[in-house]
Amino acid sequence: MSNAAASQTDTVIEMAGVSTSFGDHVVHRDISLGVRRAEIFALIGGSGSGKSTLLREMILLQQPNAGTVSVCGVALQGISDADALALRLRCGVMFQHGGLFGSLTVLENIGLPLREHTELDDGLIKELAAWKLQLAGLKPEVGAQYPTELSGGMLKRASLARALALDPELLFLDEPTAGLDPVSAAGVDELVLKLRELFGLTIVMITHDLDLLWQVADRVAVLADGSVAGIGSMKELAAMQLPAVRQFFDGPRGRQAQQQAKQQEKQQAKRQTKQPTQEQQAGSTPSKPK
Repeated sequence: MSNAAASQTDTVIEMAGVSTSFGDHVVHRDISLGVRRAEIFALIGGSGSGKSTLLREMILLQQPNAGTVSVCGVALQGISDADALALRLRCGVMFQHGGLFGSLTVLENIGLPLREHTELDDGLIKELAAWKLQLAGLKPEVGAQYPTELSGGMLKRASLARALALDPELLFLDEPTAGLDPVSAAGVDELVLKLRELFGLTIVMITHDLDLLWQVADRVAVLADGSVAGIGSMKELAAMQLPAVRQFFDGPRGRQAQQQAKQQEKQQAKRQTKQPTQEQQAGSTPSKPK
C-alpha cells in the first residue's frame, strides 16, 4: 500500500474547508484537519473559538455552511437518516455536564443505549452495564444511585461508562476533567489512556486542562480567529511562536504543566528500564460478560 493510501485509510475524521457562521458571526473559516485512527486528538482555544461547534459537526449535530466532513469514511453532507443512525452507533459521546437522565439510576442510564439499539434481554443488558461501570472505575454499588447523588468525578465516570455502552470506535469527550479536583482529574487522565490501550479507540476531546493535554494528547489543534492557528504534539506546539499558541505555554499554569510533564516523562523512562512484575503483566482489566 502506498503512503498516500495508508494515510487515507488511517484518517478516521476528515474536515476540509469547513466554514461555519451564525448570522453575521463567523465561527470557522476554511478549517481543514484530520484525526488519525487510535490517536487522542484534542481541540483547544479561547472562549468562542468554535471548539464545541466543531465537535458538534463531527457528531452530526450540526452542519457547516461550507466544506466537507467525513467520519469513518462516510461523508456527512446529505447523509440519510439510516446511515446517520448507523454512524452514530459507532460513536460514544461524554457530554461536559454528564447528560444523564435524573430519573434513572446510573446502571439504567448506562444500559439505556443497549435497550434502545439492541435486542439483548434485560439480564444481559444489566451485566454489560455493570461491566462498563467497572471499566470506568466505579464500584458496583454506584449503579443503584441516581446522578444527583454522585460527586463530580463519579458523574464524569458514569457518563463515560454510558458513552462506552455500545463499544464505540470513536469516543468524544467534552471537557472530561472540568470542575474536578486534581486527584479526580488525574484519574481521568489514566482512564483515557487505558481505554485507548485496551480497545484501540480514536478519542477526540475538548479540554482546557493543560495537564491532561500534556499527559494524554497525541496531537492538539489550537483554534483562534476562526481557523487552526497550530496543530501538532504539545512539544511541537511549545516550540511555536504564534501568539494564539503561546498563551497556552507562557502563563504560570502552562509552565507548571509543561514542567510536570517533563518530570513524569523521566519517571516513566526509569520505570521502563525495570522488569515488570507478574501482577503488572497480568493486568487488572475487568472481564467482559460472556
